Amino acid sequence: MVIARVIGSVVSTQKNGKLEGAKLLLAQPLDLDGKDRGTPVIAIDAVDAGVGDRVLAVQEGFSAMTSVGHVDSPIDAAVIGVIDLVELM
Repeated sequence: MVIARVIGSVVSTQKNGKLEGAKLLLAQPLDLDGKDRGTPVIAIDAVDAGVGDRVLAVQEGFSAMTSVGHVDSPIDAAVIGVIDLVELM
């Protein structure tokens, strides 16, 4: 799992039939200081996140597919939570 910030949405008029009706987000992975880490990823939204939200995302195919209930779908990443607080001890 990674912490990311939603930086946009992706509109796709033609996609795999198993993804019909799915909301796609562009998510920028973050380090623990909140700075960009790596390149943005396209993720299916499972929690109704929006632009600017800090989110919890999975970037592993099987974890992403099962977390959104589409076990036979071509999904590499999914947003599975909206983060309210990160507290480092």
